[in-house]
Amino acid sequence: MNKFFLILIVSILFSFQSVVSQHTEDREQLTEMLHNFMEGASNNDKDTHENFWAEDLIYTSSNGTRFGKAQIMAGFENETEVSDTPKTIYTAEEIQINLYDDMAIVAFKMKGTTGVEVQYYLNSGTFLNSEGRWQVVNWQATKINN
Repeated sequence: MNKFFLILIVSILFSFQSVVSQHTEDREQLTEMLHNFMEGASNNDKDTHENFWAEDLIYTSSNGTRFGKAQIMAGFENETEVSDTPKTIYTAEEIQINLYDDMAIVAFKMKGTTGVEVQYYLNSGTFLNSEGRWQVVNWQATKINN
């Protein structure tokens, strides 16, 4: 009987280690994805937006308007190329990631720098992992008043 319990405990530990390892990989992937998105958004890169947002996105902006991916992508209709010199540089700070199976909540402080002016936002996104690919299905942005 003791051998059975030992095998059970070892199996549980290996399962736990596998889950922890997967969570670590997911956190690293989501963090890298967020930083890449900030860079792409700074350069007004259409492909960055196309890959980041899910088709059924619900986005609530810092000014209280709600829209989806179609509206975001429509903003690129008259764009001819990616900007080499961004008007505003976006970065993500104080990133927190909570994982729930195939969902993740990513919350962070976004810094937008335009020349010498700096504006901060508290952003949070709900990411869905579908077929091994993370995409944002919900986004909330709140402007921090200086």
